[in-house]
Amino acid sequence: MKPALLPWALLLLATAPGPGPGRAADAQDSCSMRCGALDGPCSCHPTCSGLGTCCLDFRDFCLEILPYSGSMMGGKDFVVQHFKMSSPTDTSAICRFKESIQTLGHVDSSGQVHCVSPLLYESGRVPFTVSLDNGHSFPRAGTWLAVHPNKVSMMEKSELVNETRWQYYGTADTSGNLSLTWHVEALPTQTVTIELWGYEETGMPYSQEWTAKWSYLYPLATHIPNSGSFTFTPKPAPPSYQRWRVGALRIIDSKNYAGQKDVQALWTNDHALAWHLSNDFQEDPVAWARTQCQAWEELEDQLPSFLEELPDCPCTLTQARADSGRFFTDYGCDMEQGSVCTYHPGAVHCVRSVQASPRYGSGQQCCYTADGTQLLTADSSSGSTPDRGHDWGAPPFRTPPRVPGMSHWLYDVLSFYYCCLWAPDCPRYMQRRPSNDCRNYRPPRLASAFGDPHFVTFDGTNFTFNGRGEYVLLEAVLTDLRVQARTQPGRMSNGTQTRGTGLTAVAVQEGNSDVVEVRLANGTRGLEVLLNQEVLSFAEQSWMDLKGMFLSVAARDRVSIMLASGAGLEVSVQGPFLSVSVLLPEKFLTHTHGLLGTLNNDPTDDFTLRSGRVLPLGSSPRELFLFGADWAVHNASSLLTYDSWFLVHNFLYQPKHDPNFEPLFAGETTLNPSQAQEAAKLCGDDHFCNFDVVATGSLSTGNATRVAHQLHQRRMRSLQPVVSCGWLAPPPNGQKEGNRYLVGSTIYFHCDNGYSLAGAETSTCQADGTWSSPTPECQPGRSYAVLLGIIFGGLAVVAAVALVYVLLRRRKGNMHIWGTQP
Repeated sequence: MKPALLPWALLLLATAPGPGPGRAADAQDSCSMRCGALDGPCSCHPTCSGLGTCCLDFRDFCLEILPYSGSMMGGKDFVVQHFKMSSPTDTSAICRFKESIQTLGHVDSSGQVHCVSPLLYESGRVPFTVSLDNGHSFPRAGTWLAVHPNKVSMMEKSELVNETRWQYYGTADTSGNLSLTWHVEALPTQTVTIELWGYEETGMPYSQEWTAKWSYLYPLATHIPNSGSFTFTPKPAPPSYQRWRVGALRIIDSKNYAGQKDVQALWTNDHALAWHLSNDFQEDPVAWARTQCQAWEELEDQLPSFLEELPDCPCTLTQARADSGRFFTDYGCDMEQGSVCTYHPGAVHCVRSVQASPRYGSGQQCCYTADGTQLLTADSSSGSTPDRGHDWGAPPFRTPPRVPGMSHWLYDVLSFYYCCLWAPDCPRYMQRRPSNDCRNYRPPRLASAFGDPHFVTFDGTNFTFNGRGEYVLLEAVLTDLRVQARTQPGRMSNGTQTRGTGLTAVAVQEGNSDVVEVRLANGTRGLEVLLNQEVLSFAEQSWMDLKGMFLSVAARDRVSIMLASGAGLEVSVQGPFLSVSVLLPEKFLTHTHGLLGTLNNDPTDDFTLRSGRVLPLGSSPRELFLFGADWAVHNASSLLTYDSWFLVHNFLYQPKHDPNFEPLFAGETTLNPSQAQEAAKLCGDDHFCNFDVVATGSLSTGNATRVAHQLHQRRMRSLQPVVSCGWLAPPPNGQKEGNRYLVGSTIYFHCDNGYSLAGAETSTCQADGTWSSPTPECQPGRSYAVLLGIIFGGLAVVAAVALVYVLLRRRKGNMHIWGTQP
């Protein structure tokens, strides 16, 4: 067991003042060059604010900035908070990012220090330092959050009006003017310059020379009024600029020279530069695009295959949405945002694999129809397409094909324009980007803890453990995954402490990843998220790329944590306590220990103690209480944060399992008849709900537990394994009906005119994962249906001739009668 936080936890024990908050007598030491340090007479660790142990100059050197995030394209001006220069006119600032990228900052008239974020080739939290002595020293430190361009709010970038028109410009029926708009207040200046920048990746793919580069190309307009909009008529760029096929526009203050780096700017989305391409493109866009599509095919055939290392797509939409450790909503096709699926018409929702593949940095995409069926490229150009470059990029970033957004554009999106959108050659693209048909997909395993608290293990065992302290929910040596939780007593409506406890904090780390903790915020029903013991703000961004994980926050009551191994956590507020769900891929089988049980499809060993001894499933509540106590956290390996004296005295200085807390055990107390009736009406047969009503005297707490339990059960149903027989081809010279390949589905076959069906007309997916019949053949010759048509058609002609003959004979016999009619 790697004690990742041993230094800070033990230092806090050793250096914290004895009985209460305070500072050592010689606490005048500085935080210069010491941000994050806990040792010494005063602290520069993030926990010092709550403990009152910070050095006096903590805020001068451990910087808070506003705003704290912006596009990785750069150009965002941010201000250092809580720090002012006494003589601003005599001081300049140099801001250094990642120890190597420097930008020139400035000190404004009020003495506040400003930095401008640089153009980066990565997303995530980037360390930066500030020098106020012309670069001789950089004692002040902070963190900048670089964001994927598509996750930046529209207030912070320029918008291409009718972006599709920009990317189709020059093709049939698309000409005339183009326009862009921006928010004037986001770039406070009188006049602006609008520039085109191009992106390219050069060098032999997958070699050390493969590099990524943004380049300034040329201006579209200079020194125009900052009105918030610009309209122009495009014309083909000079030949020297034609090699750039994807790029973005940048708007800057006209006082800066063209192409000047690291200045305040607004960027558009990156896009296909159809509007700047040569006359050859505009004269015959289909022929031009076909040539590019062929060149892309030739390059693809020379590159290594990345498909084998991608994760398998979930078979159904419900599985895809429930498997939140490995898959996340594709912002380009999101049913929560109206299902605007530009590149996947017919789909209502797509997901992308969270983690890029280990060797090639590639990504998986899976798209689904309204009835939950996966769309495959073998059936439709709307199908799920894998990506040579993962759209979100991948550490170590900066080098192809791991540059967020841009590598994906070059190797997956631009080629889609060449083959599918600008030319009608989509089968050529789909052949090299085939969908995964989910035959080998295995849903993750789910365990949960909620309520008072109650546990449902990975193997489905239910139990209640009402300890007060800090406990190991999960340990998995396979990836050094650890999940820990803190439990505290609840409160009755009259303010008295209950004999039940609930989760108030959950922390996770995997290997040498960052440590993320989610806890109940003091005085609110909301959540507080801490990264490496520092409270995070989500005022600007709801998504963060972190070391070894991704973090997503929905509103103030739900947090999703996606780990490099494919494991996932979801922590939410349910009533007065937290609810946590843990998802583990199948590779964790036989590798887990802790309160969430031993994942091995055998519930009989879920109550395994640290010593290896196993308590039987029929153990009494008091015996299970001893099982829970055995999994108390040790200080040396604690992931949890102690940033208040309440936490220090009650959880750091005290035993991790409180031996003096006497919980309520099932059957030890009952409700009065009227309360029992209300509880029965609310809870039904949910024993967790009933227990919590008894333990807390609160129907609302019982209801929160019931809802959390139902959410667990619903997710379990969503994650049930589904048998897939895999894609079934149509017969040559024929067609098939049906694109669903799960057990019980039936495919129907037909032949084209002039061919007859040899084989079964249908095939059904069977429980063993095989089709009941192979794809039939369509052999030359008239089909049975056509022959029958001819036969019956011939008979119909004969019958018609006979009928006419009879009518004529009847008319002849009755001519005198017909002739007397007026």
